[in-house]
Amino acid sequence: MQPTIYLFFKGNCLEAMSHYAEILGGEITGVFRNGDAEPDQRMPGGDDMVMNMAMKLGSSMVMASDSPDQMYDRPQGFYIHIETPSMAEFERAFTAMSKGAEAVTMEPSETFWAERFTMFRDRFGTPWMLSFTGSKGQGDG
Repeated sequence: MQPTIYLFFKGNCLEAMSHYAEILGGEITGVFRNGDAEPDQRMPGGDDMVMNMAMKLGSSMVMASDSPDQMYDRPQGFYIHIETPSMAEFERAFTAMSKGAEAVTMEPSETFWAERFTMFRDRFGTPWMLSFTGSKGQGDG
C-alpha cells in the first residue's frame, strides 16, 4: 500500500495544483470539473469547480479538489514534506512556493538533520516542509 496526499482548496484547486506541478516538476494527469458529472452527482457549486484533479509527482500521486464553502476545512495537523536534490533546488523551490505565503513558521536554516530546512503555509493554505539533507544524511545508522 502507498498513501496518496489529497488536498482540498477553496475554489482555487486548478491554480494551486498547476502551480505545484510547475515548481515541483509534477505532471497533471487528469482534471474533472463539477460540470463533467451527471447533475445528480455534482457537489454544491458551479460547473468550473474541480471535483477531482491528479498530479504525478515522482513516484507519488497528489490528488485534490475544490471544496464547497460550507464543507471547507483549513488544512491542519500535517505538512507535506519535499526533499530537494540540491541546495540550489531548495532555494529555487522555496522562493517560488513561499511567494505570498500566509506564514513562514520556520525560516530556511541549517539544522542538525539537514543543510537547509524550512516550514511554511503557502498562499493557497497548504502547509509545506522543504529540506535539503545534503551531507547531514550520512549518519551512523
